[in-house]
Amino acid sequence: MMIAVLLLLTVKSAGTVSAAWSVTFENPDLCAIKGSSVTFRCVYNYTAGETVRTTGWYKGRLENGVWKRVELSVDLLSYRHRYEYLGEQQHNCSLKVHDLQVNDTGYYYFHFGTDTIGMRSKTSVHLTVSEMRATVQPERVRAGEKVTLECVTSCQLGSTLWFKDGHPMTKTLLWAQAEDTGKYSCTVKGYESVQSHPAALDVQYSPLNVSAEVSQAGLLSVGSNVNLTCNSAANPEADSYTWYSSSSRLQVASGRVLSLPSLEVSHSGVYLCQAGNSLGESNSTAVLLEVEETKIDRVILLFGIGVKVVLMLFLTLIIIWVRKGWCNPAGDSKMDSNDYENMTM
Repeated sequence: MMIAVLLLLTVKSAGTVSAAWSVTFENPDLCAIKGSSVTFRCVYNYTAGETVRTTGWYKGRLENGVWKRVELSVDLLSYRHRYEYLGEQQHNCSLKVHDLQVNDTGYYYFHFGTDTIGMRSKTSVHLTVSEMRATVQPERVRAGEKVTLECVTSCQLGSTLWFKDGHPMTKTLLWAQAEDTGKYSCTVKGYESVQSHPAALDVQYSPLNVSAEVSQAGLLSVGSNVNLTCNSAANPEADSYTWYSSSSRLQVASGRVLSLPSLEVSHSGVYLCQAGNSLGESNSTAVLLEVEETKIDRVILLFGIGVKVVLMLFLTLIIIWVRKGWCNPAGDSKMDSNDYENMTM
């Protein structure tokens, strides 16, 4: 009879402990993005009058075919400075883990102990850490072709957000344009600080915005030099340049830079360049080149003409004087009889 009473009291006591002692997880199945943070919200209870002395979180691990629970505070290599206990030694047992890594995926348990008993959670929190992956298909297109962006993750957390070269996208990319070349990354709304590794998109196009640039603006003088440079935006880069002049209406040169080292008036006219790559060609807008003689040039020219005129007049007078001398060889040296008589007197 005494043995039966003792057994009854033991069973009753065990039932009371199991009912009062518990660990409850708010969400036992969590999914989070690599690099983000996650909080295990947890509440624990125990018999009134007990005093909690120890608390700890454990992660399940399979070692040599044996399932073990390793305390996070002991597993320093994986969780050093990354886990934060938000609870206390009353009823809150929440835990936060920062900078999540893929190998953080697994089962997590909570344990607490009083002066009389230690209690480990019967259930666990299962955490899945997913790495977001951005894909661009195809990775290389021509302007005007269709492009598909896809953000792959096993977590269904919310709407997907896209970034181009680190900046939020303001438009939906569907038909590729020249300015869409860049690196694209994605994330989930609410996790903007954590982005996937970027995926590159290369949009190829024929030369755009072709322009001809003159090294010296304004009126140019005869004898000076000037360079005309052909600029364009193209992918792949332009590999052929051709220059045309309105004065000749023909090709005048090839190459990105047209160099005119000693200008003449005949160089005046309208010039344009044509840039091309494997996808096509485009012409620049025309530029006007004006070449004329300066005032100094005119003065020198007039002075030169004046000198020539004077020299010709001088030469003419000399020729006339010489010819006159040949026609009257005695000249003024001939004396008459009266002159001779006057000299002898």
